[in-house]
Amino acid sequence: MVKTFKITINGQVQGVGFRPYVYNLATEFSLTGSVSNNEEGVIIYVTGKENNVRDFYSELIKNPPPVSRINDHRIEHSEYKSFPHFKIIPSEKNDKLNLQLTPDFAICQDCSNEISDKSNRRFGYPFTTCVNCGPRWAITKRFPFERHNTSIDSFRMCNDCNSEYTDPSNRRFHSQTNSCSECGIMLELTDNDGKVLEVDNDKIFSRASELISAGKIIAIKNTGGYLLCCDASNKESILELRQRKKRPTKPFAILYPSLESLSSDFVLTPAESKELVSNERPIVIVQMNGYSGDLECESLAPGLNQMGIMLPYSGLLEIFADHHDEPVVATSGNLHGSPILREKNEALDVLGQVADYFIHHNLDILNPQDDSVIKFSKKTAQRIVFRRSRGFAPNHYGHMPSSDKCTLAMGGELKSAMAILPNDFLYISQYLGNLERFEVVSRYEETVRTMVNIFENEPETILVDSHPNYICTNIGRSLATEFQAEIKPIQHHVAHFASVLGEHDLLKRNKPILGVIWDGTGYGDDKQIWGGEFFTYNDHQISRLTHFSYFNWLASDKMSKEPRLSLLTLLSERHYDVIKEKFSEEEFKIYSRLKETNQLKTSSVGRIFDAVASAAGLCDYNTYEGEAAILMENLLDDYEISELSAYEILNEDGHPCGKLLIAEIVEDLLKGNSNKDVFLKFIYTLAKLVFDIARQNSISAIACSGGVFQNSVLVDMLLELGSEEFELFFNVNLAPNDENIPFGQMVYHLNQINA
Repeated sequence: MVKTFKITINGQVQGVGFRPYVYNLATEFSLTGSVSNNEEGVIIYVTGKENNVRDFYSELIKNPPPVSRINDHRIEHSEYKSFPHFKIIPSEKNDKLNLQLTPDFAICQDCSNEISDKSNRRFGYPFTTCVNCGPRWAITKRFPFERHNTSIDSFRMCNDCNSEYTDPSNRRFHSQTNSCSECGIMLELTDNDGKVLEVDNDKIFSRASELISAGKIIAIKNTGGYLLCCDASNKESILELRQRKKRPTKPFAILYPSLESLSSDFVLTPAESKELVSNERPIVIVQMNGYSGDLECESLAPGLNQMGIMLPYSGLLEIFADHHDEPVVATSGNLHGSPILREKNEALDVLGQVADYFIHHNLDILNPQDDSVIKFSKKTAQRIVFRRSRGFAPNHYGHMPSSDKCTLAMGGELKSAMAILPNDFLYISQYLGNLERFEVVSRYEETVRTMVNIFENEPETILVDSHPNYICTNIGRSLATEFQAEIKPIQHHVAHFASVLGEHDLLKRNKPILGVIWDGTGYGDDKQIWGGEFFTYNDHQISRLTHFSYFNWLASDKMSKEPRLSLLTLLSERHYDVIKEKFSEEEFKIYSRLKETNQLKTSSVGRIFDAVASAAGLCDYNTYEGEAAILMENLLDDYEISELSAYEILNEDGHPCGKLLIAEIVEDLLKGNSNKDVFLKFIYTLAKLVFDIARQNSISAIACSGGVFQNSVLVDMLLELGSEEFELFFNVNLAPNDENIPFGQMVYHLNQINA
């Protein structure tokens, strides 16, 4: 008997070729009906024999389009309707948006083949895409994801593109980003005054390759924003870029032309190779042990034995790599600390003193994004996110408790991001930067507005960091006044802890969980600066269990930038000879006096890392965030955990004590122990401490978060020491640093109201 059914599919199902896939599958199963996008996902009506419909439904759910993600689906009987055939219906939006947004996808193999095929009409066209790849979030104005809701709508499809768009047998059937060289996006090569030098694509890339080889710096507008590029084997060019960009030592990312060329230079693990060619195509930090190429390594990553590598993820970068078959620096197109740039005139104005030449295009980038960054720990291959941006934003794919109120989470001050829960889904923005610069604050506020406007849902609750002077907190207060919303402060480290609980769906556990939250800084409930915290989660409540003993926080923000200050505040007077050479006589007097009168205290493990690095003569000044800890980790390329021992660091009150730890470390260094041995013993001490405290409190599940847990050696040691006795949880899809704060704020708040 012929019947009609309604099928509803929810998740990441728009902008992924879902409707054309359904069209072809329904035709294959001899079904008539329709498929359309709406504000909740994809709606399908099918008429046919019930067995055929059930088989069609089963196949659709088991084997959906490659870049889609189905969160929920259902099939139900509907009133019988006779359809003449199966068709795709233009999207209708009758209510507020309630579906996952679509991130940017790396170029697929089919499109990659076409742009390198001289017989194909898309040969050499940099913006070649199809239903399976291309920019999505970067060009989104609003949803549902239809061409008229994107910035590519200003390019009218030519007859050939329109024929592909309307042909069910074509890979570009209903591809909303479809374009070609006849009707699509145009490139131009200019000098840094904006004078146009070339407009022919092939000549642009040939000339760009020549300029790179000649030592020039080029700013290339890609699909997420501008990248600054130069020859990765030319020391002078790299150092010039560092000077112009005001980035003295922070490592540069390198764009390799292909996985084959990369594999010939580096020894990659299977996990690294898989991540490098994934749909997200992030930067992957790889070890340089066994490196055999021609990169100017010390200039690219000063003092490090690891390198951030990525592969071309857009047609533009693939064509550039075809013309310049050598690795190039590919770093964010900005001045150090500012957001990535996206617009021609602004780029010329800001980067005109950095880049010698520019490759621009005329597609508006509405949501600019830095490249995401991933690392795998060496011994256990634990995945650690350093930056979550292009390819991953703005969706969260895990389970979230529901809320009947639109809720906005403002995140933290450093490594800022924001999150919104306007419907059944949570959305987390791309990494936005440190809110110490006006330009980042502007981008942050723009992103918040974009999210609120897309969902047409004003927040009723706004979650902020409990620090009263954070810029994001003040913006949250202003928005609360504007939207007449309730404002709720959430302690920084509680949010970190909640982020791991939320990622691993641990909120309903009926046994206690130990939260180990270590970072550089966070405003505590006692108005001191926390950062070496142990919490418990039990019966839906988070409580502070213990912490590293407080020590002086000196000179405000200078302390996080000068590891020598952390050493000074933790060092006992009997060891002052170790440090005096790090200060002028006047400085030493001033800081010693501050140390005696200072009232602000901290428990920060991040600052203890700084002190250890300074004591070993490794780093007295951080030129980028976490530099001291990264340089320390860099020395620890190999160890046998069974051969390590720990320092005794508990004080009379039973608290772990940074001062005791530093005293023992300085004694070891004075005895002539190597930096590597001291650093290994230090990190082993921290790892052992975690399990000692867990055992003392009879807790078998441990969740770790905070920027300190970007240290892959610490993560490896924890897994090696405790994985058999304890359940260990880390941030996996979110960075352990402050990027996870808005997610943690949301998790904590929803857990409280749903407890």
